[in-house]
Amino acid sequence: MNIEGKAWRTIGLQEGGEAVWVIDQTLLPHRFETRSLRSLEDAAVAISTMVVRGAPLIGVTGAYGLMLALQRDPSDGALAAAFEQLNATRPTAVNLRWALERVRDRVAPLPEAERAAAAQAEAGAIAEEDVAMCAAIGDHGLAIFRELAAARPPERQGQPFNVLTHCNAGWLATVDWGTALAPIYKAHRSGLKVHVWVDETRPRNQGASLTAYELGQEGVPHTVIVDNAGGHLMQHGQVDAVIVGTDRTTRRGDVCNKIGTYLKALAAFDNKVPFYVALPASTIDWSIDDGVAEIPIEARSEREVTQIQGQLTPAGGTSSGGNEAPGHLATVQLTPTGSRGFNPAFDVTPARLVSALITERGVAPASEAGLRELYTG
Repeated sequence: MNIEGKAWRTIGLQEGGEAVWVIDQTLLPHRFETRSLRSLEDAAVAISTMVVRGAPLIGVTGAYGLMLALQRDPSDGALAAAFEQLNATRPTAVNLRWALERVRDRVAPLPEAERAAAAQAEAGAIAEEDVAMCAAIGDHGLAIFRELAAARPPERQGQPFNVLTHCNAGWLATVDWGTALAPIYKAHRSGLKVHVWVDETRPRNQGASLTAYELGQEGVPHTVIVDNAGGHLMQHGQVDAVIVGTDRTTRRGDVCNKIGTYLKALAAFDNKVPFYVALPASTIDWSIDDGVAEIPIEARSEREVTQIQGQLTPAGGTSSGGNEAPGHLATVQLTPTGSRGFNPAFDVTPARLVSALITERGVAPASEAGLRELYTG
């Protein structure tokens, strides 16, 4: 991760392993700050309030949260209680349960005195594996981008390769590199001209706030668009490919991602634009077949719909009498008082709309046969 020319990751140990630092994503893009997590409760709040977000990073944070819990109380009861508390913070992303189960299963057979250290080692291993998987996803996606760019008509050769993405599936959603953005970073660093259409991704604006921030720090040309502009761009030949991440993928290839992804997939299908989903193995839920029927969809606070956070500008006003100075982060109300909001955080895109799944092991058709050939063949 490149921030102001310095290499960063999104999470790491501090104070000899007695605390964990994370980037506070609720303050981006206007302020870059880190936050210390010193307890199970700190980790749970960071996940539920989206200080950290993105399925892979949620999983790593949960793993470190178990470590923090075991440092205070390594008993069986405390382990079970911490597991349940962390697992309840975000119900849709399967990476969280996967990481928690991996740490729990590693430490449960051990004497209590050894559990915290073993949890730290296992959480660290999960983090390092995530970096390696995302880098490999980037390599496989880059090969697809190069092939698509080379197949364009002669008059378009040499023009930027236009990619549309939804939500944030980059560095900030993982430990490093990202999933859907990894091929974009690999393309940019390899010299392939790439331009990214960044969906704002209402209601929390992870595209406008986080994806645009990442791409800007890396120097990748990009343009932020309102969510409803994607289909228009596809109709006019201004999108060469769509690539998104996923919080849970069923064994048959249905993908659950940030709300609005399904609509992008429909538009891509109608306009014959390839629609790719990038994911690590930890995001596959082999126990689920039908994503629409079986994946639990998190319903978040209606305030995320009725209100919005931003940075005041010299010409801007506030909802509190205009006393704050420019640069202050403020929350303003968008809707009439009394209007309700509904806020499902995710939707499911059926496998039939997915051109291919890009994983750390390679590219697979969005089908059970395709996934099993990669992971069990």
